[in-house]
Amino acid sequence: MEEELKCPVCGSLFREPIILPCSHNVCLPCARTIAVQTPESEQHLPPLLHPRGPAPPAAATAPGAGAGPGAAAGSAACLDSECAAGGGGDHADKLSLHSETDSGYGSYTPSLKSPNGVRVLPLVPAPPGAAAAPRGAGPASSSLTCPQCHRSASLDQRGLRGFQRNRLLEAIVQRYQQGRAAAAAAAKCQLCDRSPPEPAAVLCEQCEVLYCAACQLRCHPARGPFAKHRLVPPPAHPGAPGGGGDGGAGKGAGGGRKLPTCAEHDLENYSMYCVSCRSPVCYQCLEEGKHSKHDVKALGAMWKQHKAQLSQALNGVSDKAKEAKEFLVQLKNLLQQIQENGLDYEACLVAQCDALVDALTRQKAKLLTKVTKEREHKLKVVWDQINHCTLKLRQSTGLMEYCLEVIKENDPSGFLQISDALIKRVQVSQEQWVKGALEPKVSAEFDLTLDSEPLLQSIHQLDFIQMKCRVPPVPLLQLEKCCTRNNSVTLAWRMPPLSHNPVEGYILELDDGDGGQFREVYVGKETLCTIDGLHFNSTYNARVKAFNSSGVGPYSKTVILQTSDVAWFTFDPSSAHRDIVLSNDNQTATCNSYDDRVVLGTAAFSKGVHYWELHVDRYDNHPDPAFGIARINVVKDMMLGKDDKAWAMYVDNNRSWFMHCNSHTNRTEGGVSKGATVGVLLDLNKHNLTFYINGQQQGPPAFENIEGVFMPALSLNRNVQVTLHTGLEVPQCVKQTKLPNN
Repeated sequence: MEEELKCPVCGSLFREPIILPCSHNVCLPCARTIAVQTPESEQHLPPLLHPRGPAPPAAATAPGAGAGPGAAAGSAACLDSECAAGGGGDHADKLSLHSETDSGYGSYTPSLKSPNGVRVLPLVPAPPGAAAAPRGAGPASSSLTCPQCHRSASLDQRGLRGFQRNRLLEAIVQRYQQGRAAAAAAAKCQLCDRSPPEPAAVLCEQCEVLYCAACQLRCHPARGPFAKHRLVPPPAHPGAPGGGGDGGAGKGAGGGRKLPTCAEHDLENYSMYCVSCRSPVCYQCLEEGKHSKHDVKALGAMWKQHKAQLSQALNGVSDKAKEAKEFLVQLKNLLQQIQENGLDYEACLVAQCDALVDALTRQKAKLLTKVTKEREHKLKVVWDQINHCTLKLRQSTGLMEYCLEVIKENDPSGFLQISDALIKRVQVSQEQWVKGALEPKVSAEFDLTLDSEPLLQSIHQLDFIQMKCRVPPVPLLQLEKCCTRNNSVTLAWRMPPLSHNPVEGYILELDDGDGGQFREVYVGKETLCTIDGLHFNSTYNARVKAFNSSGVGPYSKTVILQTSDVAWFTFDPSSAHRDIVLSNDNQTATCNSYDDRVVLGTAAFSKGVHYWELHVDRYDNHPDPAFGIARINVVKDMMLGKDDKAWAMYVDNNRSWFMHCNSHTNRTEGGVSKGATVGVLLDLNKHNLTFYINGQQQGPPAFENIEGVFMPALSLNRNVQVTLHTGLEVPQCVKQTKLPNN
């Protein structure tokens, strides 16, 4: 948890922490160091046009003339209201932005760095001839850059006091320091022969022994086998505040603190929470301040709500941390297995090589080297994974301990000041345990086989068989990723964890949607596949298997997928004629040409009964739009139905005709106008096509004995605009009343 309590600028525990607008914290003294000011006369100039002052005199750059850390503090502006109030002439002179002798153009002041490596932006000199602004007159705008996310925040006339103090963090730091001091006092050296033993100074992580300074030099010198051991400070005492105890001291300390008052109204306590600004407010802020028109809620209710959200997020991180601990145990066991298996392979290899003739001796050394390299590679991979997982676990544990300390606090306003940012951090910490992060990258098995059967003349070509010949295991279908949309299905699968048999590809099989035999629909290396062009309102069975050079593995479990019972589709911009103009999410079509142009739908039908409607939005000068179905390769620069790839009804304001292969049949009275609705009923069970105008059947069934794959189609010119309506139930009978316009 100590990393959570350190200032990002100075690297020490927080002192008087303040909350920046980006929700990060920084010490108040450090904030004074990294705050900068920009003169108003230069705020609107491009960076290359900023005036330059003369080079500083040699005395200013000599050693001892403010070149140390004090120079950084002296060059930065003190933006706190205490400094702005004119406290101390000498101090104000040290914190002034520009030298009183600066004039003309010269080089910029070099940027400075804080003790923790955070860069302080350079100060810009005043332009030549500019009059010196009086102190306190505000000639410059003040800003502060967050050292963590690098977001800039402007300061108002209150300076740094405009930022809220993080009282909750300040209390936790104080409690942590007390606990660390108590733990350090309680830790005793385990090798001292004195009575009582001396206090422990260090702990060896490898030996797990506490040493005082004298015993550490005598019993654990930093040389020989101890050179690689890591010495750390003694651990925190379990019962001390800030250690692993119940935090009772923290509660007592928190209970005795004075109730916080509003930053803008010193006599008012926080009583409400502004949802818009995400900060506690007082009653006077609501009456006359900037929060008067904001959405506010009760302070206690929001406190409980945010505590519940943080607790819920912590549960997820806690589960991941538990899995990580179990995973570390698994990795350590894996190390032992790798060591044992490596020794077994070496013994087997030596036995085989010793049984061969003298010519095998030179080859034996080469094979031993390969086994050693394989073992070292596996060990290195596992150690790297252990170190990486340990680092993540340490970070998550520190964040959890910090959050638990925050939850123990009884300061609602202080909690709500940091709860939003803390919840996000916990959620991000949970998301870092990505899928596969808790799985070993290597196995304990050595996939090396020695074949000692070849004749003596083949000894020099003797080598390991790199991979054991095994077929892949059963793939696991990921049901949470399998889905259907319209007449398309998407399937996803993966190999089981800790499976080390090689996989060269997968075979996905699908039945015909009517209980028929399975057929291969995909062969490849991907683990996600989408199959289009299936039947609507059908049930499909799917299964998958893996294969490699050794053969094909067993099938997975069968998953059942149901396609949509009705079709949802739009006009297809990719296949439409270039004169067609689509809008309204590709549901409304018009044309730029006076000639008829064709546009198709995005759905394809080969089975079942389907119905869709087209609403006539605009109808000028009595054009002849055509409605119907077509093949994918229909001619698109003439009226629908003039070639043998389309079946259509074209209609004017008085009558309609059916047309296929440029043959006009079944003239029927009754046309369309603005606001009319044309329905198309495609029954592929009976293999016929029927049209409706305003809910009434237009003539007899238009076409019969049609088979194959069809797409909804439409032809129109610039005098017509049509909107498509899909996902409609199939009409059971011919309606006698006119349908209302959509």
